[in-house]
Amino acid sequence: MAFKLASVSTLALTAALGLTMAACTSMPGWGGAGTPPGVQAPAEVQWVRDVHSHARPEIARVHHVDLSLMADFDRRMLAGTASLSITAEPGAGEIILDIRDLDIHGVRSDDGPLDYTIGEESPFMGKPLIIAIPFTEGRIHIDYSTRPEAAALQWLTPEQTAGGRLPYMFSQGQAILTRTWIPTQDSPGIRQTYSARISVPEGMTAVMSAEMLTPEGEPDPRGRAFRFRMDNPVPPYLIAIGVGDIAFQSLGARTGVYTEPSMLARSAAEFPEVEAMVEAAEALYGPYIWGRYDLLVLPPSFPFGGMENPRLTFATPTIIAGDQSLVALVAHELAHSWSGNLVTNATWDDFWLNEGFTVYFENRIMEAVYGRDRAMQEQVLGWEDLQGALATLPPEDTRLKLELAGRDPDDGMTNIAYEKGAFFLRTIERTVGRDRFDAWLKGYFERNAYRPMTTAMFLEDIRTHLVRGDAALEQALMMDAWVYQPGLPSNAMAPVSQAFDPVDAAARSVFLEGGAPPQSLWQGWNTQQRQRFLAWRPEGHQAGQDWLSEAQLKTLDESLGLSEAGNSEVLFAWLQIAMTHRYEPAVAPTEAFLTGMGRRKFVLPLFQTLWGEGDWGRDLARRIYAEARPLYHPVTSNSVDAVVGVPE
Repeated sequence: MAFKLASVSTLALTAALGLTMAACTSMPGWGGAGTPPGVQAPAEVQWVRDVHSHARPEIARVHHVDLSLMADFDRRMLAGTASLSITAEPGAGEIILDIRDLDIHGVRSDDGPLDYTIGEESPFMGKPLIIAIPFTEGRIHIDYSTRPEAAALQWLTPEQTAGGRLPYMFSQGQAILTRTWIPTQDSPGIRQTYSARISVPEGMTAVMSAEMLTPEGEPDPRGRAFRFRMDNPVPPYLIAIGVGDIAFQSLGARTGVYTEPSMLARSAAEFPEVEAMVEAAEALYGPYIWGRYDLLVLPPSFPFGGMENPRLTFATPTIIAGDQSLVALVAHELAHSWSGNLVTNATWDDFWLNEGFTVYFENRIMEAVYGRDRAMQEQVLGWEDLQGALATLPPEDTRLKLELAGRDPDDGMTNIAYEKGAFFLRTIERTVGRDRFDAWLKGYFERNAYRPMTTAMFLEDIRTHLVRGDAALEQALMMDAWVYQPGLPSNAMAPVSQAFDPVDAAARSVFLEGGAPPQSLWQGWNTQQRQRFLAWRPEGHQAGQDWLSEAQLKTLDESLGLSEAGNSEVLFAWLQIAMTHRYEPAVAPTEAFLTGMGRRKFVLPLFQTLWGEGDWGRDLARRIYAEARPLYHPVTSNSVDAVVGVPE
């Protein structure tokens, strides 16, 4: 429900009861060259109680962050000042920020020191930083430093980088890790503009998810300094930084790639269609408002495939396959520029609003650039991933609208949000027709730009602007069942791709009838077809069961070159099979794979597979993890710790 704020005491009571907040307010930080025609700042912002933040934005909130930080690689810390522009209700008296593993050295306003207290620590949420404020509009300056164990930051030695010349540092803020390197209100519903001046050692370059104002840097007593500005308000998890031996190559008029010099040529060659992807996305759902769309290809320890940081997608090098076969990830992160970055889930309970929309949009971009057949193949693989999630997750976690109170929000980052969300939208498209659905979706992005979104608000929007009281259509869409009930409603429809017919025939021949591996066919198959072949399992197959002889495994491996595959998706699929069968010749490639990159999508399932193989697999998992864990980002190691344990 929405209402105007009356008093601080009323707010405190309402927040304590966990009710939805609404504040009729403007959006400070709105505007600048990035404002798209026809898109207006929302007149009303709904404050939703975020159980993963200590912040109380309905009383006092941050609307701009200005950072002045030094990157100290010797001490593995960022140190300096965060200056926060804040707005408070009359009589508020304090503002509450989120911090975790930060050392606070002092807090002041423009007029002098401010009193502050640090509250008790909560699991995975950190502590509240409570600052007394004597104004309703003003700035506070927080002098602080991060700790080496700050979970958002990974500090790499030169040996852990591709070039081996200089150390490297990068951030990963999603879901609630920005509070480990910036003291701010770390909730996706509290959008903030930001600016920064980052001092780095000589010879290094800083990049951020913002407009770079000093591409060559500027002199600084500690080396070089780089300045940045983001005029469009973003959720805090999208404030991102990278520092290292970084070079740049243009890909198009407004696209390019940053990475280490030794990786630059390969990375640029992998992404020739990025400019075309931006154009395809704009043709579908309106202007790209962020200015540039660049990529930062990171060292191998980056824990995700990609992260949709505005203007600068962070990407894993595991998508550099040499044949542009894994660029759907780029389409996905680009799509987030609308779904997630422009219209953002208000809390992590509504994570599907970011990811389900983005998977749908990603597939439309892939269809526009690479054709319907490629898009349908990826839909089929997504459907198979969804079936796996439905089979393994608790029923309550297969709902789109989650309830994550008391849990780490990372628990909600499953294929339910991604694939069930996307198939929900495809169901709507199939029911109402693509033209009508596209008109609604484009309007959805325009109407809700820069607004924290909830599932209830989504349902209100689609019922108002698409269903429009049509009772038969409402019944056909089954929207409440999709978002609030576990599993899949009866109107879900599995996608079909005829490109998989010869793949399935070959799989049956090899795996059921003992036929020879399809060597000639394999050479002509794309990555999606190869993934389909390796994903085949006998009917009724249970996880952990083997179904191939050692001779069959050897023939497959040698004839198809599986252990030497340069495509990370194909290699991962093969290693899963090999480890399930305890195939000794694949142990060395598995170890090399797990110690050569830190992408959680690959790392966690492989360790889970090993752990399920009794003493053989557990001994191997412990040995590999003892070597690999120091190379992983905390996002990955925290997940694997729960399976293997922390090495002694």
